[in-house]
Order: sequence, then structure tokens, then C-alpha cells
Amino acid sequence: MLVAPIPENESARLATLRTLGILDTPAEERFDRLTRLARRVFDVPIALVSLIDENRQWFKSCAGLGVQETSRDISFCGHAILQDDVFMIPDARADVRFHDNPLVSGHPGIRFYAGQPLMVPNGSKLGTLCLIDTRPRELDGDERGLLRDLAHIAEQEIAAIELATVDELTLIANRRGFEALAQHALNVCKRLERDASLLFFDLDDFKQINDTFGHAEGDRALVTFAAALRESLRESDVIGRLGGDEFVALLTDAREDETRRALDRLRELLAASNAASAPGYRIRFSVGQTQFDADRHSSVIDLLAASDSKMYAQKAARKSAPAR
Repeated sequence: MLVAPIPENESARLATLRTLGILDTPAEERFDRLTRLARRVFDVPIALVSLIDENRQWFKSCAGLGVQETSRDISFCGHAILQDDVFMIPDARADVRFHDNPLVSGHPGIRFYAGQPLMVPNGSKLGTLCLIDTRPRELDGDERGLLRDLAHIAEQEIAAIELATVDELTLIANRRGFEALAQHALNVCKRLERDASLLFFDLDDFKQINDTFGHAEGDRALVTFAAALRESLRESDVIGRLGGDEFVALLTDAREDETRRALDRLRELLAASNAASAPGYRIRFSVGQTQFDADRHSSVIDLLAASDSKMYAQKAARKSAPAR
């Protein structure tokens, strides 16, 4: 048995998958309808919408199969996501990559497999719409085209989920996307006993920017701040826009001193941006920081609440301080 290589964009692929918040969610008719249709049209006992997580393949829909997930290292779909088109195995017993795979030698006794990768707009292949049979066979050209068409419908449904997790203006995670991805990252930190820090940002005098320069300029300020967040933090950190002028970031494996350095980089970037563009205002922020404590914070929601309070305390202190 040959384990599939890891895609070159694995880090970004997994981040995209987790931002969707689709893993471990209940069955949905929009996906189950597709797998039922695929079973009937192709006359196969099993059809799946399979998503490839870090160490497992998880089935958003599994028509004809009684399990919800399997290990990634024995998955056929792990190979399929490396392709651009239909990945087909006519007879797994005759294929060196799969002949001794436990899914072939044992239950469900896979002989035939065909999977079309499911791609999202950023180019990440998150999984497949796949067909499985217990007898050897092949798909002709028309059947491959039909599988592509059905997979495209699955991609559209996933895109609809993505729209619900990404902020359209700044193209970073919205509240739903942030909470899903940050909770996953926090769970990893908890399991590995790593540090984490949550930052809650609110732009200072943002209403004045809108009122004085117009909402288009206000939008530009939000986009500029989001870009500065991305540049000043690491790729492994989770950032999001909760709404309005509120932004958040979860820094994983980061102690307080590392978080302070990240804030310093953010302030330097914004200072340079303010000086370069000279729009008639400065982009500034108040921030609340909370270091993760597993005994006090059971979820990312607890961290958000604690950092939110600290941010408003800092903002209030600034407003009450005498002008310089």
C-alpha cells in the first residue's frame, strides 16, 4: 500500500477547510441528495462527499457506507486530491498502490473507485465526490463528464458555506469563520500544552472617518487594517473581522512577549501606511489581550469575552486621559 503524498499547499488547504466549519457537522440534504443521485445514476453501492482533514477523511455525506470517517493514510481520496480531473481505479486488487489496502482486503471490499476533486475558489482541493463499487469496472467519457458535473454542484454548495464564513470586504474570516477556526487551533494548543493569546481590536474614531470622508474611505481603512494584520502576524495565527470596526486574532504557540512584538509590528506597519497615504486621518486601534489559561477559558468564546472587556477598558481610559 502506498500512502498519498501531502499536497504542496497543505497548510493553506487545511486552513481553508477548517475556516468553513464544515467538519463534524450533521448530515445535510443538499449533499445527501447528490450522493443518492450518484449511487442511482452510476449503479454503485457507495457514493461519498469526502473531506480530507489532517489525519483522516471525514464524510459529509456517505450513502451506502456505515462509517463517518477513516484514517487518511488508507484513503483513496487522499490520492484523488492530488489530481485535477477524475481519479479512477478500475480494479484496486491489480493496483500496487491499493491491492493490500485494508479497505480493499477487508470491509467494504473496494474494487472500483472514481473521485472528482472538490476545489474552492482559492485553488484548494478539500476532498472529493467519489464512487465506490465492490466489482471492477470503468467509467467512459460521458460518465466521467457526469461525475464532474455532480462534483461541480457539490463545489457550489461548499462555496455557499464559504461565503457564510468569509468577510466579503476584507476577505478574512467573519465571526462564524473565526470562531470555528480559532476553536480548532485552541484545541490543538490545549492538547499540546502550548501557549495562545487572543487580541480583540477596535479601530479608534472609525465613525469620524465615515462621517468626514465617506463610507468608501471607511471601507478602505478596514481593508488596510486587515492587510496590516495579515502582514504583521504569522500564517499560523487566526484573524477575523467580527463586524463593523472590530477585529480579532488568535496567536497560537505565543507567549506574552511574542504577542507584544506582534503588536509592535502592527503599529509600525500602520504608522508607515498612515505616513505614506496621508488620507487626512490616522488608522489607530485599541486592543485587549488575554493569554489562554485552560483552567479559566473553556472555549474561544471565553477568550473573546475577556479580551473584549479589556479592549473597552483601554478605550475608556484613553478617552478620559487629558489631551496632550
